[in-house]
Amino acid sequence: MEQDKMQKIVALCKRRGFVFPSSELYGGFAAVYDYGPYGVELAKNIRNTWWKAMVQDNENIVGLDSSIFMHPKIWEASGHTSGFSDPLTECKECHARSRVDHLLESVGVAADEKMSAEEIDDLFAKNADKLKCPNCGKNNFTEVKKFNQLVQSNLGNFTDDWAKEPTYLRGETAQGIYVNFKNVLDSARVRIPFGIAQIGKAFRNEITARQFIFRKREFEQMEMQYFVKPEEMMSVYDEWKEKRWQYYLDLGFKEENLRWHKHENLVFYAKEAYDIEYNFPFGFKELEGVHARGDYDLTSHSKASGVDLSYMDPNTNEKYMPNIVETSVGVDRTFLAVLTESYTEEGSDEQARVVLKLPYQLAPIKVAVFPLLRNKPALVEKAHEVFTALKKEFMCEFDDNGNVGKRYRRQDEIGTLFCVTIDFDTLEGGEDGAKDTVTVRNRDTMKQERVAIGELQAYLNDRLTK
Repeated sequence: MEQDKMQKIVALCKRRGFVFPSSELYGGFAAVYDYGPYGVELAKNIRNTWWKAMVQDNENIVGLDSSIFMHPKIWEASGHTSGFSDPLTECKECHARSRVDHLLESVGVAADEKMSAEEIDDLFAKNADKLKCPNCGKNNFTEVKKFNQLVQSNLGNFTDDWAKEPTYLRGETAQGIYVNFKNVLDSARVRIPFGIAQIGKAFRNEITARQFIFRKREFEQMEMQYFVKPEEMMSVYDEWKEKRWQYYLDLGFKEENLRWHKHENLVFYAKEAYDIEYNFPFGFKELEGVHARGDYDLTSHSKASGVDLSYMDPNTNEKYMPNIVETSVGVDRTFLAVLTESYTEEGSDEQARVVLKLPYQLAPIKVAVFPLLRNKPALVEKAHEVFTALKKEFMCEFDDNGNVGKRYRRQDEIGTLFCVTIDFDTLEGGEDGAKDTVTVRNRDTMKQERVAIGELQAYLNDRLTK
């Protein structure tokens, strides 16, 4: 049933212009997707909502936009060139490659990505007889190998040998924050504790592509790194756990669809790490990570660069290396979680209404404006007049294609909150409505009200903020 819901969401995304397979004209390109007209609006609203919660609502968090390309030594210092890898095995029968932790997961064996190579090898050996190739179903695998996920580039390399001076597309956005810590500290009026927030693209050479936009090779992260005194890290970490949990409840997520998952296998420098997991159609999976990272990141870049990144407290003259609390969530995973949470079918027959009950701040289109009939110039002209006035305030859409019932269904499927219809009563008045009034239909209740055009903006403003 839930997998059926996933198929319906994928179909809706293509049909209504939310998400397209990248390069579809040429047969597609695995684990890469394009956002269509409504998808780009939803993704923008997700970014804006996160940015407001992080930067606008917190006086001690500032923004950053670091480059996708950075000096290769940054990735050496961070440990990505040596340790940023996934366990890989290949089917000897069909040569399909699979992530070992995903194969183990398919037979109910938890294999945390933070496990050492030895631990993964041991689990793989113990469960080898249970594993089947997801492509051909055979049980004949190679030994486990570690595959680095960094995507190499030849930027600035004018030879044919990429191995000489490799550069990389960034594997995460956080490193751009760490190496700009001193720049932000020196140029902005911030003092510890403070945070740096960033939204940007990251790239990973994923072994297997699966689960739609949940796991992509080109994806977008929303990360905030919060710098604190060492002795305050764990208390601040607990505060951010509460804030990030509440963030999803405030967006309208049902609490039963969220849960905490504690990392049992931590990277060596972390003090503690939790994931907020969401109940996607394919089960509970990571949506956001909240991590107590300690001082590893700034210490590593201090040593590798030779630049002291320690902090001098201007009030106490105490000098220390700040500790970091991280929150990290993907735009794409939030996008999929929001669609899953909002997708609703009402009615059980073939005419069941499909509606995306998106929260008001995320809905791609807030208001759709209809002329009752497209072949009546007076109605169309008046509808355009209303549309022109409303679009200055709201993200609007003009729709005159098909009968009004079909237009309602189309707008329901893209999550439009209100539909405004201009009819003959708008022009002439009548028993059911005074002149210069319109019919406003609510997406969730389907109730309709007559509203005066002069009061329409105030009416919508009042309801689009609740």
